[in-house]
Amino acid sequence: MARATRWSVTVIVLTMTGLTPSTRLDAQGDLTVLPVQGNVYVLVGPGGNSTVQIGSEGPLVVDTQPAAMSVRLLDAVRGLSPRPIRHIVLTSDGDQQAGGAAAIAKAGRYIRVIDSIDPRGLDARASIIAHLNVLNRMSAGKTPSDSWPTDTYFTPEWSIFSNGEAVQLFHVSAATGDGDTIVFFRRSDVVCTGAIFDTTGYPRFDPERGGSIAGIIEGLNRVLDLTVPGENQEGGTVVIPGRGRLSDETDVANYRDMVTIIRDRVRAMVGKGFSLEQVKRARPTMDYDGLFERRSDWTSDMFIDAIYRDLRQAKR
Repeated sequence: MARATRWSVTVIVLTMTGLTPSTRLDAQGDLTVLPVQGNVYVLVGPGGNSTVQIGSEGPLVVDTQPAAMSVRLLDAVRGLSPRPIRHIVLTSDGDQQAGGAAAIAKAGRYIRVIDSIDPRGLDARASIIAHLNVLNRMSAGKTPSDSWPTDTYFTPEWSIFSNGEAVQLFHVSAATGDGDTIVFFRRSDVVCTGAIFDTTGYPRFDPERGGSIAGIIEGLNRVLDLTVPGENQEGGTVVIPGRGRLSDETDVANYRDMVTIIRDRVRAMVGKGFSLEQVKRARPTMDYDGLFERRSDWTSDMFIDAIYRDLRQAKR
């Protein structure tokens, strides 16, 4: 029987005894809201994660999900806060990170606290913040201009103060592409990694867009610089991956080690003159495929291919 409802959001409340379903809006349950730490929440969708910081100034959203998820994402944010979205931060220019930027920004509003009138007008949208390279990629391609970042940074790091909390942005120059941003909510002690860290699969990067396997490892090491573990290496700083479950420092360290080991295996074979097909037949990811060979859109062969091309290009 067809369901009468179209959109759905599941809200889950974290208690001392575990995760307990609290509120279900509609019926399909394909967007889940989880409290993370402090005033930060994660929205878990079929394509990945978005992060929401709430407070008196209005929500700050990290990554917007694809455009098709915009109505559901807005419903979820409004369930957390009645205030208009003030800031959007894009960790890269991918569809999961920026696909819904235009719709989410249009539903928000950015008014400077120190100004009586927003210099961009009373009908201003939420600000869209990203590294300058994200704007360059979007403006050079076919992305509509209303999705472009309105505020950019070009330095290794940048920061804003949002909802009573310092929010730091760290640029990783050559990871999934050339515009990756790691977001650190200092008081809440939460790190958003974007696509650099993915608990559901191998990290995706594109050498043609400025990405590199060395940059992925650099980004993971930068995340580890920010995290502080709890007792017995459990808990402490919470890490929100681009896809997958909430994590801690140990999860990121294990993932970094996996990526480094596979990179070193491929690099050794490249040094011996192996062809791409020979590298693939050697199966350098074999002992990790049980954990990370889950995505049909980014297989271990695709991961190996990207590493091989990147390392061959670096040798030239």
